[in-house]
Amino acid sequence: MFGGIGLGEAWGVRPVRVALSVACFDDALFPATGRAAVALLERLGHEVAYPPQTCCGQIHWTTGYHREAAGLARAYAAAFEGAALEGAEVVVALSASCAAAVRDAYPRIARAARDPALARAAEGLAVYELTEFLVDVLGVTDVGAYFPHRVAYHPVCASARTLGLADKPLRLLRAVKGLELADLPAAGECCGFGGSFAMKNADVSVAMVADKVRHIRETGADVVCAVDNSCLAHIGGALSRLRSGVRAVHLAEILAGTGPS
Repeated sequence: MFGGIGLGEAWGVRPVRVALSVACFDDALFPATGRAAVALLERLGHEVAYPPQTCCGQIHWTTGYHREAAGLARAYAAAFEGAALEGAEVVVALSASCAAAVRDAYPRIARAARDPALARAAEGLAVYELTEFLVDVLGVTDVGAYFPHRVAYHPVCASARTLGLADKPLRLLRAVKGLELADLPAAGECCGFGGSFAMKNADVSVAMVADKVRHIRETGADVVCAVDNSCLAHIGGALSRLRSGVRAVHLAEILAGTGPS
């Protein structure tokens, strides 16, 4: 349903109509991230649509509620199929874990549900996480941002292991004027959130985030950023309880210039 361009085939400077996928976690708790993404993409000359949408079904799939996950996947695909019919060329997701769910889990959800229509819909969804859309599709690393802070970047598990974002977020951060990028020790270690993992395995989760927070504080950063607010909520909560003074900020807010001053 979305056509014309694949990862790595840069659109260049042509304006693009983007359908924005905002995670239900962001919609409920971190609405500033969605507003920041709209401001950023519009500043770069692109048009942003926000179609009515539902949860992608990731948490249901990973916790074993496969029938419910299939229902949500159908609804999510239908929402963005409707956006495509209204002229949207690509879906841009603000949660790496949601983008990973659509690209990696939807084909498996469709097979488990024995639903060929869902399989076709999943194949037709052109979903990109924000930083890969900027770097790989638009060919942009300097978005004209200014953020005068020392920042540590945490690569969330879905971004590193499923999407393979590699250094794309770091390339964008290095181009932000005034930003000092800190080298985070053991950056690739999980923060311990993992959706329901943090609730079902609370003691292990707390131990993991304690390690993550210790490494963040070792950098001397005053801001930690990532491409998924679920992990940032977990990390930010631990930092707040320690009264560390380190703030957790979604990368979109830094690139848009709407993060904390």
